[in-house]
Amino acid sequence: MPNTTRPAANPVSVPLVNEPWGVFKSLRVARKNLLRILPQIATKQAMVSGKTGKRWHMVMDPEAIREILLDRVNDYPKSDVTKNLLKPAIGESLFVAEGAHWRWQRRAAAPVFTHRNMMNLAPIMTSAAQRAAERITDAGPRGIDMLAEMVTTTFDVIADVTFSGDDTFDRDGVHNAIDDYIAEAGKVSLFDILGAPDWVPRPGRMRSGKAMKEMKAMADKAIVDRAARGHEGVPDLLDLLLAGVDPETKRKMNTAELRDNLLTFIVAGHETTALTLAWSMYLMAFDQDAQTRARQEAQDVLQGRAATGDDVANLPFIRQIIDEALRLYPPAGIISRTAQKDDTLCDREILTGDTVMVPIYVLHRNELLWDDPDSFRPERFEDRKAVPRYAYLPFGDGPRICIGASFALQEAVIIMATLLSKFKFTPIKGRAPEPVMILTLRPEGGVWLTAEPA
Repeated sequence: MPNTTRPAANPVSVPLVNEPWGVFKSLRVARKNLLRILPQIATKQAMVSGKTGKRWHMVMDPEAIREILLDRVNDYPKSDVTKNLLKPAIGESLFVAEGAHWRWQRRAAAPVFTHRNMMNLAPIMTSAAQRAAERITDAGPRGIDMLAEMVTTTFDVIADVTFSGDDTFDRDGVHNAIDDYIAEAGKVSLFDILGAPDWVPRPGRMRSGKAMKEMKAMADKAIVDRAARGHEGVPDLLDLLLAGVDPETKRKMNTAELRDNLLTFIVAGHETTALTLAWSMYLMAFDQDAQTRARQEAQDVLQGRAATGDDVANLPFIRQIIDEALRLYPPAGIISRTAQKDDTLCDREILTGDTVMVPIYVLHRNELLWDDPDSFRPERFEDRKAVPRYAYLPFGDGPRICIGASFALQEAVIIMATLLSKFKFTPIKGRAPEPVMILTLRPEGGVWLTAEPA
């Protein structure tokens, strides 16, 4: 039977805007937390429009979202703001590229993420989950920042599945360079809000450029070395991408294209999954009844061992918890597009050049689409077919849906089930996280919990 008892309060959320703000106030607030500029009215309406330097529209209507992300995707490419933020780090990779350049890369990379390949990589996830459990045990009965622990765990996974057995690849160097770039370059620039062209220097991105150049050079060397010497054992992501060929053009990725896509997978493959797990662990500490039910499910299936890829299908409630964490705290809280021609959405005029956003954070909390949207209720996902497709977009949708979604969900279930089967997690009083988004939606201040043997 589903758990129907819930804590009296809702889990942490972001206070949204109740009055219009000007450009400079919006900038000050957005540099600290982009979610704080989202209007409260967006949780009650299908579409909200305004002007902050340039015209913008926030769309929460599932049918209009389907048009943007699926039916007329070429009319709504990724926004210039998104490209400006990410190009210095990941170039013209799958996440940023458009048109034919995106299509051939997607066709070449798609076979990498087949179910068979994901199952072959599952033992790496199991080993990382086991090491996380050992670190938590060794920490003893004290407060643990589960955000930091999940970042360590998911980076272990992505480093092993990307450059397995490659001792020349400086994992810490790559990790630090990525964190430095996100911290500096991810801050919303006044130039971005005002729609300044790409050639106008952005100070934060200039400061982080040296670390990015060093990281790219390091990745290039690792790719060239692997191509020359090969790799024994289960193919990792680099092996699979090196072997990838676009079936239509027969084109293969060159070193720069391989590097940009691998760095994309490294950033997305550990950052977003770590955040999903950290928020899931916060919710488990917040709702002890749900945690008890999830632990019982994990213990019944695992019988004392770490979870494997084969166990994922037998852990439905843990998957529901992860799905609900992705609803409440989607790692990518806003999707931004730029209209390429005049259009109409929800009977509202869209002009060429307008910024059209799908604010996933408020879409997932929209009262027209969700019952009691601010509450934690994993039972919503018992019947996934009952969830309106374009009302729930943790991985986007359409042809540009996240290529690594199955990888991330498999990894999250394996790690979470392993930890819940072994420990009882309780919150530390006065240490509740704050949802803050710069590039991704992070639990500011960490997720501080105590862990005791279950």
